[in-house]
Parts: sequence; structure tokens; C-alpha cells
Amino acid sequence: MAIVTTDQLKEQLAFTDDMGAVDGDLLGRKAAAAQDLIERRLGFKIAERFGGTDQEAIPPALIEAVLMLAAWWYETRETAGDNSREVPFGVSMIIDDFRDWSF
Repeated sequence: MAIVTTDQLKEQLAFTDDMGAVDGDLLGRKAAAAQDLIERRLGFKIAERFGGTDQEAIPPALIEAVLMLAAWWYETRETAGDNSREVPFGVSMIIDDFRDWSF
């Protein structure tokens, strides 16, 4: 289950009305990929732990992490460059706060 919408991602990216539906499919793919990566690093599916009946709401920080990563991937689509790094600052910190750690 997707925890962010394309409209939320457009808001994160400061899309204006004149941009219309530009890149809607691409934004959806970026959001899905960002959530997938974050869930793999967390060690659980977000929807299995949060947001369902008798569960806590999805933490705003996890929603922000998905938006930050998807927006960053959208804005830096080149494979190399000055802004190249694994994940944007802050995303790893959020993941670490919610991650299932096992040794």
C-alpha cells in the first residue's frame, strides 16, 4: 500500500498549476521505488505495522522520508554529478529511528 500520493509528491516538489499532470506516472514510480527502498532498509512493510485497524497511524517521519527520497530522485535523475550520493541527508536518520535491528 502506498503511503504517499502523487499530489503529496507534487506539493513536496513545489509543482505549480501550469505544470498540470506533467510527469505524473514518473512521480508515481519514484514514490513507489522510494517506499520500497525504505521498507527494505526498515526490515518491514510500513502498511503491515502502521495505518491499519488497531494500529498506530503511519508516523509522519516515514511519510516525509518517502517524499524526500522520491523528490530527490526526481530532481537528480542523472547517475552522476555534484549532488550524487546514496540517499539525501535525513532519510537515513529517519530509517534508523524506525528500523528493526537484529544481530
